[in-house]
Amino acid sequence: MCLTRFRSFVLVLLLNVILTAKASTPAATSQAKPGCQSRCGDIIIPYPFGTGGDCNITEDFFITCNTSFTPNKPFVSTSNIEVIDISLDGQLRILSNASYDCYNTSGYRRWLYFSLWLGLPGFSINNTKNRFTAIGCDTYARVDGFLGQNYATGCLSLCSNITDVSNGSCSGIGCCQTSIPKGVRSYNITLESYDNHAAVLPENPCSYAFIAENDNYSFSSTDLLSFDFQDKQFPVTLDWKIGNTSCNEAEKDTMNFGCKENSNCNDSENNSGYFCKCYEGYNGNPYLSNGCKDINECETMSPCNGTASCINLPGTYNCSCPVGYEGDGRKNGTGCSLPNKGQSKRSPLIDVALGTSIGFLGLLLGIVLLYWMLRRKQISKLREEYFQQNGGILLREQLSRRQGYREDVKVFAAEELEKATNNYHESRILGQGGQGTVYKGILGDNRVVAIKKSIIGDPSQVEQFINEIMVLYQINHRNVVKLLGCCLETQVPLLVYEYITNGTLFHHLHNDGDDNDAPSLPWEARLRIATETAEALSYLHSSASVPIIHRDIKLANILLDDNFIAKVSDFGASRLIPSDEAQITTMVQGTFGYLDPEYMITSLLTEKSDVYSFGVVLIELLTGQKAVCFKRSEEKRVLAMYFVSSMKEDRLLDVLDPRVLNDENVEQLKEVAGLARRCVRMKGEERPTMKEVAHELTGLQAMPKHPWSESKLMGEEAEYLLGDLNSTYDDGATSSTMGYDSINNKITFQLDRAR
Repeated sequence: MCLTRFRSFVLVLLLNVILTAKASTPAATSQAKPGCQSRCGDIIIPYPFGTGGDCNITEDFFITCNTSFTPNKPFVSTSNIEVIDISLDGQLRILSNASYDCYNTSGYRRWLYFSLWLGLPGFSINNTKNRFTAIGCDTYARVDGFLGQNYATGCLSLCSNITDVSNGSCSGIGCCQTSIPKGVRSYNITLESYDNHAAVLPENPCSYAFIAENDNYSFSSTDLLSFDFQDKQFPVTLDWKIGNTSCNEAEKDTMNFGCKENSNCNDSENNSGYFCKCYEGYNGNPYLSNGCKDINECETMSPCNGTASCINLPGTYNCSCPVGYEGDGRKNGTGCSLPNKGQSKRSPLIDVALGTSIGFLGLLLGIVLLYWMLRRKQISKLREEYFQQNGGILLREQLSRRQGYREDVKVFAAEELEKATNNYHESRILGQGGQGTVYKGILGDNRVVAIKKSIIGDPSQVEQFINEIMVLYQINHRNVVKLLGCCLETQVPLLVYEYITNGTLFHHLHNDGDDNDAPSLPWEARLRIATETAEALSYLHSSASVPIIHRDIKLANILLDDNFIAKVSDFGASRLIPSDEAQITTMVQGTFGYLDPEYMITSLLTEKSDVYSFGVVLIELLTGQKAVCFKRSEEKRVLAMYFVSSMKEDRLLDVLDPRVLNDENVEQLKEVAGLARRCVRMKGEERPTMKEVAHELTGLQAMPKHPWSESKLMGEEAEYLLGDLNSTYDDGATSSTMGYDSINNKITFQLDRAR
């Protein structure tokens, strides 16, 4: 009797071990080939897709993981087509742009145009999950095939007034839609207009067309006025398959056949390729050896009824009644019961099973603790790798010399900055831009700092990045935001700056935000801020150990402290200029409206590029208007062009800010306007240097403080204090038409990059 009970105990114990081992096996998920990159950013990359080498089954399934984004982004092959999801069910989701066609107020000249070409030789567009959409009141759109495909389809969208359209309806009034043919692997979207939108301007200056997933877009009448489609991308579902033969033909080539153990081969449409699926009761990746794993139905489904025990089997399961019971233990069965329907007694084996389960729970807890310790060690190792990758060793060597550097320079630990920003919580964000995100941080000593988290850069530029940090450490100017330190233990370097409390000059000049009743900056404060900014830029150009070009001077990058003292900030786009070079060739970077037209056309960056941007800042301070505003009429849209043309036509007083214009300062305003005009000349060689600009502004700022300021300064004194005023209203050899062409060149540049 004792021997029988002992055998039963051992049997139950072994059964519990098997069940626990089965339950602890994780469900198979989409996975890469062993030794290959399994994800790019937030996107899982399952085999047959891969990032090169032997990681993808063919070239069509090659995925490029671009590490210049945070998080990293995957793209199809070497194209600019971004992947947002890969499914082993034979579908791939990508992002695609919209085509657009815009007309100006003349109604005849196209001023903004983009025609989308998309080639996908290895994949086809799913015709049931996507559709073609066109938007506009004077629009007919067409989608054509290429790469050996001859097809064309499209739709027509017309309306005479924006009030005629219905939100959510794409029946042809303001919006139209049509289906996509089967098997489409490439397309070109073109747009045309019957009357160049002349009859519907300004309510609808543009036409738009795109292919997108069915439920992704809902039409609204406001879309007829929107320019957002020029940068917006839409998800598109593609179909993929393996090879170009049927399953029967593919199975003959056993070496290259894609379907592995525990999977079925399924023919695609027209037997031109195939795809694989795991057997019922299995899940995982059918394209990998041992990729299809058995599903533990006992754990995921709880399929048994009452006291029945669930036993997992390959591809299925079994519900077993306890010893002495009979019946069908499945949930839809009769259940387990005693043959004589008497009252059952609790078996000692249940207590044994319970004790064993508690033991395994303790073991599981120990495994979790071990995993946590290993994870902490892995994080520590990763931070050390980031430190070396970001140039930490080189920075230590530079700091060890400490020759000419401030003593308060600090290399922060990652944990310290995470704690200071509450783990980079969104409530701590001070601002976001093209160079990264700035967070407000409170250090352990209660110092308030600004922490900039940059966008991932080029690893090959680490040495230059460290050199730039060391140069910024040496900058000690009252009108430049001070760099306090950096952190190199993260994927992207973090820079720590002093915190400037009073916001940006843009906010105070344009009252950007809820405080629209805030008092306007008086002219004396504007002139002082301009002078301080010019002195800071002159220092960067002329007095720094290595000249620095800021490359993104604008109101938003001029901060004000509690006393409204100007602080130039955001050196993310700045470049160091070797002493033996007057200009360098770079990829064009800056802010539209402030960007130097000559630099935009030639890609040659000089100190005069900052002069042009500063000239736009001066014009904003004089007029109180924004550098670019699409709500203004076309001739007034770009402020610098409109300001220069107004001075040519002797209409300067019409564009000056009435809040600062008065009889006492009109002459001073004219002098500053003339200086601004010279700063925004089209040719850089005709612009003054920042040192000359700072010199003139200092003299102009001193004018009201001296008795001789009310009379016209002449001779050598005037030339010394104010510079060459005879050329104040000479704008150089550039016309407003040339300025408009430069803006068009800028727009074309942005679109080429998008393509």
